[in-house]
Amino acid sequence: MTVPASLTEEAIGWRRQLHAQPELGYQEQKTARFVADQLRAFGLQVHTGLAGTGVVGTLENGAGPVIGLRADMDALPITELGQPAWHSQQSGVMHACGHDGHTAILLAAAKWLAETRRFSGTVHFVFQPAEENLGGARKMVEQGLFTRFPMDAIYALHNWPGLPLGQVAINSGAMMASLDSFEITLTGKSCHAAMPESGADPIVAAAELILALQTIPARRLSPLASSVVSVTQISGGEAINVIPETVTLRGTVRCLQPEVRSKVRALIEEFVATLPRPFAVEGNIHWYAGYPVTQNHPHQAQQVAQTARRLVGEKNVHWEVNPSMASEDFACMLEACPGAYLWLGADGDTPSAPLHNAFYDFNDALIGPGIALWQHLVETVLAPPSGA
Repeated sequence: MTVPASLTEEAIGWRRQLHAQPELGYQEQKTARFVADQLRAFGLQVHTGLAGTGVVGTLENGAGPVIGLRADMDALPITELGQPAWHSQQSGVMHACGHDGHTAILLAAAKWLAETRRFSGTVHFVFQPAEENLGGARKMVEQGLFTRFPMDAIYALHNWPGLPLGQVAINSGAMMASLDSFEITLTGKSCHAAMPESGADPIVAAAELILALQTIPARRLSPLASSVVSVTQISGGEAINVIPETVTLRGTVRCLQPEVRSKVRALIEEFVATLPRPFAVEGNIHWYAGYPVTQNHPHQAQQVAQTARRLVGEKNVHWEVNPSMASEDFACMLEACPGAYLWLGADGDTPSAPLHNAFYDFNDALIGPGIALWQHLVETVLAPPSGA
């Protein structure tokens, strides 16, 4: 059954409304109220407050398995430079990753499945806060997502610029890299810039350390291992004629294999502890909790791929693609529950702006295919018993 054009148009309206009123992670009060109100109007059981602003809508239709579908709701601290009619009305905040579209797609899928009910079992529609760097998925899990709402599997999608409109990409294993963030403090001895021998220069040590860290993926790991070490911030010093006491480096590490992740972290700690010593500088590192590898479970990934092939055709489904070195906190849900994460192509005749770009806007032509994919997946995974 084809998704009604009227539902697609309604979902586009929701998407543009959400785009105009973006909210940062754990601040999605208006978005959460809107989502909860819509779900109640569709006749679903609605649960609010998980991880602060999270919403879970439950649709029961007889005995059968229980699955979850997840969408993220938060925006980014970016000033929108594009000028759609639904331009962000919040200064310095915009939906630059398409979470407005993900939310609209899942809401529309909930409405359509509540009306058609061609499945046997239960679907939990999970609307997650704070996907962007703040770990909303982890917090939902810690606060009992899978104990309050036990699931046999959970699924999520993300729009994907660079992939043609409506095409699906999915792997049986890793889709996205792990993420760890670090802060390195190098402590030397401040002195006059004209008399460097009287101090210990942490800036020179920082320069050497930044270059040395790049040898970890290039020389300390196998070329078959996947890792990116990026120093993204450096700060230190106040006066132009003074060598500072301390320098701070911040950055991220991304890996596709858990064992590589552990090795890279250990190597960075070794470099930080030993490399500054000849400069009479002390190095210390602090790690910030990150995300694991977004690791699909093979059975659930195959279910998505098979459903997508029936829906869009074999040539439009990409199996075992190159993973992305970007990260996704849905990984925390996949650690706690079997499931799968897929990319849904966003490029129409005009390619989409990249994710996290100030000119990005979700491609509304993707909403219909997104609704259809969720509908068909639910009807496949929760197929009524033969003869029912």
